[in-house]
Amino acid sequence: MPETTWWKRGIVYQIYPRSFQDTNGDGIGDLQGISQRLDYLQWLGVDAIWISPIFPSPMADFGYDVSDYCGIDPIFGTLDDFDRVLEQAHSRNLKVILDFVPNHTSDQHPWFLESRSSRTNPKRDWYIWRDPAPGGGVPNNWISNFGGPAWEWDEATGQYYYHAFLKEQPDLNWRNPEVREAMFDSLRFWLRRGVDGFRVDVIWHLIKDAEFRNNPPNPGYQSHQAEINKYLQVHSADQPEVHDVIAAMRQVLEEYEDRVLIGEIYLPLERLVAYYGKDLSGAHLPFNFQLIQTAWNAHEIEKLVNEYEGVLPDGGWPNWVLGNHDQPRIGARIGKAQARVAAMLLLTLRGTPTMYYGDELGMTKVEIPPESVQDPWEKNEPGLGLGRDPARTPMQWDSSPNAGFTPGEPWLPLAPDFQTCNVEVLSQDSGSVLCLYRRLIDLRRRHLALSIGQYLPVQSGGQVFAYERRHGAERLLIVLNFGHAAQAIDLPDGVGKARVLLSTVRSGDWHVEAGCLDLAPDEGLIVALEEG
Repeated sequence: MPETTWWKRGIVYQIYPRSFQDTNGDGIGDLQGISQRLDYLQWLGVDAIWISPIFPSPMADFGYDVSDYCGIDPIFGTLDDFDRVLEQAHSRNLKVILDFVPNHTSDQHPWFLESRSSRTNPKRDWYIWRDPAPGGGVPNNWISNFGGPAWEWDEATGQYYYHAFLKEQPDLNWRNPEVREAMFDSLRFWLRRGVDGFRVDVIWHLIKDAEFRNNPPNPGYQSHQAEINKYLQVHSADQPEVHDVIAAMRQVLEEYEDRVLIGEIYLPLERLVAYYGKDLSGAHLPFNFQLIQTAWNAHEIEKLVNEYEGVLPDGGWPNWVLGNHDQPRIGARIGKAQARVAAMLLLTLRGTPTMYYGDELGMTKVEIPPESVQDPWEKNEPGLGLGRDPARTPMQWDSSPNAGFTPGEPWLPLAPDFQTCNVEVLSQDSGSVLCLYRRLIDLRRRHLALSIGQYLPVQSGGQVFAYERRHGAERLLIVLNFGHAAQAIDLPDGVGKARVLLSTVRSGDWHVEAGCLDLAPDEGLIVALEEG
């Protein structure tokens, strides 16, 4: 793929549709709301929107339990509404990526209703059914990602079915060729409509161990952790055969021009990069969540970036993610001052960045009263702080009631600071984090060194992480202070002139004398270098 391919040079913006913009007053965002806010996304400067699931669903897991892969849930609107989003986005040069959930369906999907109707039904093998263990009980020790056994007893047919998540989300049997073809036809349904690609949910789960062996105990498990961590997921996910499935999925996208396949994968780097596939036949972008999981200090982040760059396969394009609908917001994890540094990091590293709605406003954790909890994971394992609701609260558009999100009662509470932390207020404050994001995006668009240039590490030390991005004769130095005290670093040898193009905390741009670069606390700088 040439480096000018849109998904290499562009920025992806994730929309959680329930929380983006409501237009009918039911307190839940909808497709007409996304259409209404496309001008904002164009103003911000992103290149693609990824929309979390909008398919028909009983909403046991808010759309990640799909009952029809070729429709739109009435909560969000109609197929006509979706086609309008697609048309209006494309008219603004915005690509549209859909969330595809192939590992499991809803237990209300017609396929599963057939599958559980009898052992002899033609769709019985479309799902994973097993007899009880010798002596009775669940077939093995696999745990649901949301807590409790991953097996649900079906009284009518006398077998268990497997669910990696909720019991309302039975796993499909991707070893069955009929399942593959049915799911690939679902992809084609959306590709024919003009969708530009897919983010594939839990793609590393698609194939399970053929012998259904027990997972080994996790020696590092601690009682405050989620129950899924009791065992190492050796046999229930990340099986070698999954790469053949992903390559076949990629081939479906190759039937259409200029589409992208993104895979959700929570694995260590050395296993993650295998999902690029043999000869890059797998996912174009296996999602790299390491910035979410790594300790926030200069040493660990530098180590991570260099390790990732080192293990990428030849021709594999990197990508970076700071937040999503399953993780605490970046502002909640590292604080508002460092969130500005994180914005510069995300938008200056080599590779495709994915932004999460509201992070550009500096949204943080919103406390959810017990009576307002919606997330099934929090309900299944209360008290462990696993709830995802605090990262899914409504987008804050203005200072009007309910932040301009809905004329009704929002499905989740709003942040208490929405009257000052919103698009309308922050867009008029040149020093705001929103305007910082916009300037970063503009710089990335104007400088090929930032969008498709080389990455070169720079020795720094202390709480400073520095690196260069180069394209042709252009050299840009990025210097990030992860500490809360002022720092100074030497400019690279041979630099005659340097000019600060952007600071995360100071306004304007300025020239720097060759030799030393001063950093304020919690500051990031983008510096243009000239040899001399």
